[in-house]
Amino acid sequence: MADRPLRRRRAWRDIVRNPGASTGAVLLVLLLIVALLAPILTPYDPNQVSVGPALDPPGRAHPMGTDRYGRDMLSRIIVGSRLSLPIGLLAVSFALVVGTLAGLVTGYFGGRADSIGTKAIDIMLGFPPIMLALLIIAVLGIGISNVIVAVGIGGIPRFARIVRGATISARENVYVEAARAMGAGPTRLIVGHILPNVSAPIIVLATLYIGRAILESSALGFLGMGVQPPTPEWGSMLSEGREFMRHAWWVMVFPGMVLFLTVVSINLLGDYLRQVLDPRLRGT
Repeated sequence: MADRPLRRRRAWRDIVRNPGASTGAVLLVLLLIVALLAPILTPYDPNQVSVGPALDPPGRAHPMGTDRYGRDMLSRIIVGSRLSLPIGLLAVSFALVVGTLAGLVTGYFGGRADSIGTKAIDIMLGFPPIMLALLIIAVLGIGISNVIVAVGIGGIPRFARIVRGATISARENVYVEAARAMGAGPTRLIVGHILPNVSAPIIVLATLYIGRAILESSALGFLGMGVQPPTPEWGSMLSEGREFMRHAWWVMVFPGMVLFLTVVSINLLGDYLRQVLDPRLRGT
């Protein structure tokens, strides 16, 4: 127990010493603070029209300009963070839970369950994630909850494949055989012995997939299949501003820049975790 504070201090020291990880951590913390304090930080109602001239360039009154309806871009981007970030987190959580369960079951039991599960994973991986998400949205309909499900389903086969491979390797270890010899059942073996030892790749994949999930949900919004206007969401804001890009660059540049910084910060942290948790990359 006494070693835990020491391990935490070492972990924070390693993050600070790693330029990529520290940059990603700072950016992500700032984005989370902005999302949490959005009602306080927004200078205008994000959906109020004509708070300024339509397509007004960035200035003192509107630091990121206004859109075609005279809505303040800064307010809409800040409030949009409260939607884009949770969508990514919830989609990854859904994919992680379902994919991990599928990978553990197929990897541990093998046989027919593994054969059926592997074929299902291969079929799902055959679809580009955005195409699979569009297909699911077409079936379920447009809505925030359906976007989360659609993006999450696209991540299930990736989690399942990683966990299945790690489970097949872990089930042959001595500690699993010892627990089995002592009378431990499949549920206890999977939850108590295998899952803790395959958690490292799950954590890494989840961290990396958050950025991808945010991009995919924004892509759905850009295509008009995600969050619907006037609700501020980065992807739909990019879609609304595309026809004005030539003479009102700020309507696409600022939402795109925030989306870019969010994904980069998450990927930097994910890459750091991959280096720390993957023994093949330690010391490189």
